[in-house]
Amino acid sequence: MSSCHAPGSEPGPATSPDAQVPLIALAGNPNTGKTTIFNRLCGGIGRVGNYPGVTVELLTGRVELTHHKTGSPLECEVVDIPGTYSLVARSAEEQVSIDFLLGLRGQRQPDLVIVCVDATNLLRNLYLVLQMRELGINVVVALTMMDEAQDTLANPEALVDLLKCPVVPMVARSGEGFDELRAAIALGLAEPHHEERWRWEPSDELSREIQRVRTRLPEGWPDEDALALWALMSVGQGDNLDHIPDSLREAVAASRMSGEAVDDEAIRSRYQWLDRTAQPLLSGYAKRPWTKRVDGVLIHPVWGFISFLGIMFLVFQSLFAWADPAISLVETLFGVIGNFASSVLPASILTDLVVEGIIGGVGSVVVFLPQILLLFFLIGLMEDSGYLARVAFLMDRLMKLMGLHGRAFVPMLSGFACAVPAIMATRTMERRRDRILTMMVVPLMTCSARLPVYTLVIGALFPAKTIMGFFPVQGGLMISLYFFSIFISLAAAWVLSKTVIRGKTVPLLLELPPYRMPHISDVLRMMWGRAKYFLTEAGTVILACTIVMWALLAFPKQPELELAFQEQIAVSTSTEEIAGLERELAGQLLRESYAGKLGQVMEPAIAPLGFDWKVGIGLIGAFAAREVFVATMGVVYNVGGEVDEESITLREHIRAEKRDDGTPLYTPLMGLSLMVFFALACQCMSTLAVVKRETDGYRWPAFLFAYMTTLAWVSSFFVYQGGKLLGFE
Repeated sequence: MSSCHAPGSEPGPATSPDAQVPLIALAGNPNTGKTTIFNRLCGGIGRVGNYPGVTVELLTGRVELTHHKTGSPLECEVVDIPGTYSLVARSAEEQVSIDFLLGLRGQRQPDLVIVCVDATNLLRNLYLVLQMRELGINVVVALTMMDEAQDTLANPEALVDLLKCPVVPMVARSGEGFDELRAAIALGLAEPHHEERWRWEPSDELSREIQRVRTRLPEGWPDEDALALWALMSVGQGDNLDHIPDSLREAVAASRMSGEAVDDEAIRSRYQWLDRTAQPLLSGYAKRPWTKRVDGVLIHPVWGFISFLGIMFLVFQSLFAWADPAISLVETLFGVIGNFASSVLPASILTDLVVEGIIGGVGSVVVFLPQILLLFFLIGLMEDSGYLARVAFLMDRLMKLMGLHGRAFVPMLSGFACAVPAIMATRTMERRRDRILTMMVVPLMTCSARLPVYTLVIGALFPAKTIMGFFPVQGGLMISLYFFSIFISLAAAWVLSKTVIRGKTVPLLLELPPYRMPHISDVLRMMWGRAKYFLTEAGTVILACTIVMWALLAFPKQPELELAFQEQIAVSTSTEEIAGLERELAGQLLRESYAGKLGQVMEPAIAPLGFDWKVGIGLIGAFAAREVFVATMGVVYNVGGEVDEESITLREHIRAEKRDDGTPLYTPLMGLSLMVFFALACQCMSTLAVVKRETDGYRWPAFLFAYMTTLAWVSSFFVYQGGKLLGFE
């Protein structure tokens, strides 16, 4: 019998409200079935929460066991900690594992740790178990994927004598071994195995260094040789660890052994012991005939890229096409709700707030949901099948030149659909530095929200003709904007990695798991968990920003102006004349609004880019969502009805706009400058909101907005002023 926390009903994962409730941690290498075991133990997805002090998610649930001695029900708290290959930590994310396992930083130490070990990669997985046993951690080994390894590990019970802890053979996907695992957990809680014995002997030099550093371990840390060795291997120049006292850093820095020498001796000695003791238990390698054959195509230098481009085309086609009916349905639904609210509520400022601010704001949040659900479903399928690891491997060489590694490529490509789910997709990357760097460049990719702006500007200001008889001007411009965004995003990643977001370049440590049929229930749980988190966290910020934007566009009220127009409307007899007066009133009110005044204040700053105050109003409206620029410009020019990028009336207004000297205000050069600005500026509060959520603060969204706006202004300035110097208009 299992149960899970109701979302938001329990405190943080590392501190149980009841000290009598046993705390169990679920650890292991990535791709070892850890998530499947958690879901089966807890009966479904648990509560997602952040580890104190860092933006690393921990999944928490509850499992009900049978007490080993009394037979009574025993409820336990289960925490799924981040997957890790070892307990050596050089980043804040990796430190979460050892902090939690040892109860550092004032956290409660787990009573027992379930370590998921892939039986088909036994020696590599046992390295983590070996480290835990050195630290005296109470361990139960869940030996997963026995269906694939049964021919190579004929006697898994021999591992019990080797490791001195319970070992439970399992097939997590089919549920085989879960009764035995529950029994082993109950026994492990009743009769813990706290062993602090090393299987290898450090050299005299390393032993002296361990004893010296051990005396400088902070108060409250376990006084163990293994923890002193951890400090020697983890603390040093270029690490991202916080809460490491200066005294311990100084002790490590004073070591006569280099960090590489310590790493080499410890890692080599542990694997030598595993080779001597665990290797004889294996009779061969797990049979995976399809994996090698498929990899011959999917990670091939040529066919791998072709296959990847084909798969990505299907993914993006689905985000554009398959999600579009659902997006249209959401927009229609909120339009109906807004119209209904307008019809039943009396005309007032409160009604405007409800309809345009709150209902419109909620709609602007929910409209992203179909793309988010679909993107995470597809990413989940690729990850669970084993293909996502191949993508990272395939792209690693190219991305490394930009200061990133292969895992950044999928979120960047996802940015072509929408930056919001793409930024959320960076959670597949382990290092915080890599996630932040990717977040800072994803918004530069040409998202679908920019397309209405591009279509309007290109259609209004550029001729529908061809160059040299075959190359279309309008289509060529659109394609060029996509290539421009790719080039700029990669260049920005390179610059940021060398300046603001520096970090030690680490190799991509990546396991290529065997291909498996995706576990749909796990994929759906992950998909809904991400979507729910977006709605409850980033959605609240987006809603608040939408209400602020509504206030800027709606205030101050102009009762005298409205009264004058109402008097004209009252005496009008023509429906067209009434509609024209209403459009003119809307335009006048917008010009006198705070947003309109801001547009006029902005004009000196944007005039060098070729923009006037009316475009400034459009830029303010576009901050709510880039595509709002089109509708805002429609209101500015008193264009009634449904305004979109295909509106001929709006295009004609743009073409007809004149300066005081009679020359066109909006020229192809100005249009190119405007599209460059939109390509580079962070005109999307939804993006800023989700970056704030993912980075847990305002520092990085503020930096993102500042650097992208600066880059957009400078680039647009050079395009417009450079074009004028060359004689273009």
